[in-house]
Amino acid sequence: MGKNNDFSIFSYLKFYSPIIILLIANLNEFDFNYLKLDYFSFNFSFILIFYWSLKSPQQLPIILIFICGLFNDVVTSLPIGLSSLNYLLICGATAYVRNITLRPNFMNDWMLFLITILILNSINFLILGVTASKTAFFAFSSATSLILRASAIACSYNSSDISTYSMFV
Repeated sequence: MGKNNDFSIFSYLKFYSPIIILLIANLNEFDFNYLKLDYFSFNFSFILIFYWSLKSPQQLPIILIFICGLFNDVVTSLPIGLSSLNYLLICGATAYVRNITLRPNFMNDWMLFLITILILNSINFLILGVTASKTAFFAFSSATSLILRASAIACSYNSSDISTYSMFV
């Protein structure tokens, strides 16, 4: 009886290991910057999602990939949804390749991975280039001004306090 419980726990861990590893990779934000390697970037999450979406997509559900992307955006302070978009585009590319491939080939799969990463990094560059100049302004002006005005109104009903706080907007 104990052997069946051990087997079921092992099978659950084996089945959910890609999700656990993806969550750890996103929350840890593993990077080679600590090794002082110039011009070298390594995104383990992209590789993990590409491999498991291509070889065994039932072990890495799309909704959990989307949620891991949101976690990654929060950890790396990117615009919310950008990593999720990247992860879902990787899933879309792997689904396309999985459907048109008759015989899996290692080199073809990884050439597609390189093309996919090139497209994703181009999309990241465009989105971050457009939003970089406006991010600080929007973040401070909209959310912070509302919070400051609400706190000024809650603290005192003097209109001079509100005008003092609104000069930061």
